[in-house]
Amino acid sequence: MIRSTNLLAFIICASISFSGYSQDINETPDYRRSSLYTLMVSDSTRNFSALIQETFVSSKIPDKFNNHIVKERSIPKLINDKLSKSEFKEAQKTAITEYLSTHDIAKAMVAKWFNRSEHGGFNMDLISERGFYNASDLDVKIAKNSERGTAMLADAGEELIKNTFVIVNDFKYTNKEEVAKKTKGLLSSISDVAALSGANDVATASDAMGEGVELLGKGYVIKTDAHLYRLKWNDEIASIFYNEYWTEDGQIDEDKVKAFDTSNVFELEYIGTQMAWADLQSTKYTQKTDEDLITIATIKASDAVIAKLQREYEVFRTKTPLMSTDPLAAKIGLKEGLEKGDKYEVLEQILNNEGKTEYKRIGVIKVDKNHIWDNRFNADEENPDNTFEYTVFTGKKNKYYAGMLIRQIN
Repeated sequence: MIRSTNLLAFIICASISFSGYSQDINETPDYRRSSLYTLMVSDSTRNFSALIQETFVSSKIPDKFNNHIVKERSIPKLINDKLSKSEFKEAQKTAITEYLSTHDIAKAMVAKWFNRSEHGGFNMDLISERGFYNASDLDVKIAKNSERGTAMLADAGEELIKNTFVIVNDFKYTNKEEVAKKTKGLLSSISDVAALSGANDVATASDAMGEGVELLGKGYVIKTDAHLYRLKWNDEIASIFYNEYWTEDGQIDEDKVKAFDTSNVFELEYIGTQMAWADLQSTKYTQKTDEDLITIATIKASDAVIAKLQREYEVFRTKTPLMSTDPLAAKIGLKEGLEKGDKYEVLEQILNNEGKTEYKRIGVIKVDKNHIWDNRFNADEENPDNTFEYTVFTGKKNKYYAGMLIRQIN
């Protein structure tokens, strides 16, 4: 007899892993992703602001997240950027936090989770789809009178709704040619070149330095300060939502519709701020137009800062499924900020005695420094010799199966 605590692991194993090593390594197993909504601060006074915004708005949410965009992708410039660096940083965070609150972004995100209709009715379709639940088991009317239904609602809150995030980017672009002219002859080290070029890799910066400041100056230095928020969801908020706001199309309760519309219980919790440089190998872009450079830079800066936020804040770290165990591989790479020496815990998904999802650490694996996937934007052009389509890890292969989840621990 299968123990209840191992039921979910058994189901996953049966549905994904018993096909074992024959699984196509390019296929991605279904798993519960965190959800993300990204915005940017729009400043029409900056050069190429229209192109920057167009590029950002048209870019996709990274595949490892569920797309949880609910409104516009940009917010207006909120403060005077002539403040000192320290004053600006704090004022910007405060202004963005206030903007998200006054524009009911948290409430809009909850409305999307529960598929709110134009009439004000809710349903569980999106939650059942993203969480791989049986929709009828998640039905609120049933859940109120069912121990299993109640447990699944709580589980969905912990696993899905609580792992919903907002990132607001503030991009700053500097013409590298102008910087290079001002600093010509003053660069004393490779690190100086790296700072100017936005290069994260010292070898890349060294190559650029060898070709001279004039060539290094082709393009843009791009920096983004990204502010990370998490949707607040706990037992108290869930109870208020289900008891005071829940209503369904076909039997709309207008009082509950109004109560949700005027509610102020939904909030975004500030997690932290990180800065990242775009990873540009400028010497390879000499034939590209300014528009090409800005498009590439915008996407690269966005990806880079998400990776840095995940490395810094454990709550924002996503789980990724193992694609196979021979080789021990997963479809994450340089785009996610992966570096040689990084360690990942391997997690088995189980159900506890209350019917909620838990993750049990089975072991630890390490990035194989000789087989790291370069999945960054434009990588096929910048790094054409890299033919990898996944990253390989070292570890005890016989302990794991395809579909187990991995999460960074250092």
